[in-house]
Amino acid sequence: MKYQGKIEQWNDEKGFGFVQPNGGGERLFVHIKAFKKRTRRPQNGDLIVYQGARDKQGRAQAVDICFAADHKRRAKKRPGQARTLGNLTVAAVCLFIVAAILLGKLPLWFVPLYLLLSLITFIAYGRDKAKAQNNQWRTPESTLQVLALFGGWPGAFMAQNKFRHKSKKGSFLFVFWLCVLVNLVAVAWLCGSDGQVLLAQISASLF
Repeated sequence: MKYQGKIEQWNDEKGFGFVQPNGGGERLFVHIKAFKKRTRRPQNGDLIVYQGARDKQGRAQAVDICFAADHKRRAKKRPGQARTLGNLTVAAVCLFIVAAILLGKLPLWFVPLYLLLSLITFIAYGRDKAKAQNNQWRTPESTLQVLALFGGWPGAFMAQNKFRHKSKKGSFLFVFWLCVLVNLVAVAWLCGSDGQVLLAQISASLF
């Protein structure tokens, strides 16, 4: 778990000092070697983000340290990069589907199907976010992932960014993008000869 605190009694010549956690509590030893990607030398009064640990003698020390300002910049940068990659993925898939329809590889009903599933998934995310804020019974994560798997993932991606929901949970996002990959592989397979036979059978049964 990450904590934030202020550096005290910093001895720059020896490269160590202490951090007083925000909100009080036990001071922790800080060594300059425990900083990661340090942009400058620490000073008294600097706010840092760190993890707590114990040395071999059982003394409290801070590890995995970075300046609070650097931590905020990195936290803002990561979601921005993820959104950009996601936007490019959604745009690329939309172009692929349109091209496949124009070439006769996918039926026209593929577009409303994706739109409907995306809308349902978007609403599901919004309802789950509201339930989380009101401490109500939540929508199972497996339900959200299944919706994404079957084609609702564009709506899921938009909901993650709109509602700031499930957008920072690493394990969930890993499964989510895995579902996206499986869905895209399935769509690509439908454009092949075997997939064309299956689509013809589905279209015949629907229309």
